[in-house]
Amino acid sequence: MTEATASELNERVLGRRWTVRLDAAGRGSAAVRVSCSRPSCAEQRLPSASAGRAAAVAHLKAHLRAAPEPRAEVYCACRAESCRMHIRPADRQMHAQPWRCGGAVVLAVVTDREGRWWQALECCSRCAAAAPGAQVVATAEAASGSATRTPDTADRPSTAPAGVPQFSDRPPPAADPREVPAPRSAPTRRRHPHGKIAQRVVPHDLQPVVLRDELVELGELFRSYQQRTEPDLALLADLQERKARAFTTWANVNGDVNLRLEARRAEQAATAARFQHQQRTGCSTDGDGPAVPRLLTMPTQWEHARSVLAHVADHSPLPGLEARLLVVMLTLRTAHTGAGNLVGQDVTALGLVDPEGLVEKLTGCGWLCIPGTVGDLLASRPENPTPVTVPSLVAREDGTGPFPFGKKMRPKLSGWAQRVVSDKKLRKTKAAAGTRLLALTLATQTSAPGRLGPGGRGVPLDSLAAWCPVGPGELQHLVDQLITADWLAETAVTDTHLIGQLTERVLPFTCPLP
Repeated sequence: MTEATASELNERVLGRRWTVRLDAAGRGSAAVRVSCSRPSCAEQRLPSASAGRAAAVAHLKAHLRAAPEPRAEVYCACRAESCRMHIRPADRQMHAQPWRCGGAVVLAVVTDREGRWWQALECCSRCAAAAPGAQVVATAEAASGSATRTPDTADRPSTAPAGVPQFSDRPPPAADPREVPAPRSAPTRRRHPHGKIAQRVVPHDLQPVVLRDELVELGELFRSYQQRTEPDLALLADLQERKARAFTTWANVNGDVNLRLEARRAEQAATAARFQHQQRTGCSTDGDGPAVPRLLTMPTQWEHARSVLAHVADHSPLPGLEARLLVVMLTLRTAHTGAGNLVGQDVTALGLVDPEGLVEKLTGCGWLCIPGTVGDLLASRPENPTPVTVPSLVAREDGTGPFPFGKKMRPKLSGWAQRVVSDKKLRKTKAAAGTRLLALTLATQTSAPGRLGPGGRGVPLDSLAAWCPVGPGELQHLVDQLITADWLAETAVTDTHLIGQLTERVLPFTCPLP
């Protein structure tokens, strides 16, 4: 390169470039802000992304209308970033020759695919042609000599006709001057002509034809489901059941064990989706029944509640319904570490005949430890609770205890049980401790619609007696009290089962059986 040429190139300046951006205004809000890299432009705040996008495009168009024509003597703007706007570093390393800018200088606009920024820049026509989605809005007039050449091409003759940009080996596309390009659309994926499902291509010659058509249709339905903005677990369960049947038939046709395993996984997915739908809506598996906003919302919480009742049934220190109810409530209060706080109302509100005597028996046998007297415990109030300890529930040396749930689960279970035994209708009818214990037990022994027992077929009396120690003669009396308190309906005590339905009023207390 001669000294004259070098001096001439040193006098050239970098092409103009400015960017208009669309960003979120803050978390938890749909508002957006529009900013421009030009220091004289103030930031704008708009209520929605659509309004912000329109404002950003209008702002850029105003700049383009006011901007002078591109200058033929400037350097390509993208050279400042080694052309990384359109040439990836990995691709640049693969080229034997470095990228060379060339052609006439143009004013181009580039936008991203999502429509989050728009950039206007003076660059060479070669870089504009290489940038995905770039729109040329103006072209510089050809200058004499080497003024239109970049440092990479100054020592070579220009092949660009006067006033016409060179877009590689193609002519420049026709463009409306000052037009801002729309965001680039996402690349479309080529779909297999015979259909796909679960990453498997459905063979075009698969027999029977009805199986092939079912698999192709299921693939389309699953892809359509993935585009939904809100989940429909009932629909998903139906699709998984259809998939399980179709893959089982497919496996029978060609003997592929992997298809049979896929069918089994689809069956499990259908069961899980159906159960989640049942859990969220409170409906039975056939879709009948009311929607129930349960206090305990997760199946794991229901299982933990049953595990506490089962533990107390096996480790209760004293016999009788009243002792069993008090032990259940104290266990829930101290289940995580073996220690907790208690106030007098927690004991006196359980409908016990002699709460003071019962607490003394629990402390006398060593099952319960309190710092003072039983009278002090019963007189304590929420602002000054009594710390209590159940030694059998204290965590062992390895940090484990009798229950697997943690400290966040314990208050949920305790609060649920307290809501059940202190239900307003039970308090209004002055229900005894045995009635409240039966209500708590039955709340964990129902189907989703509230029918007693697994599948609504009734609770076996032998398993009921293990959790609620009451004989058949006394059971009918407790059931009558629950009917009076609007807890049970359509009940019958047979020789082997307690059959009935929990009323709709108390369905939020229930923990449905799997």
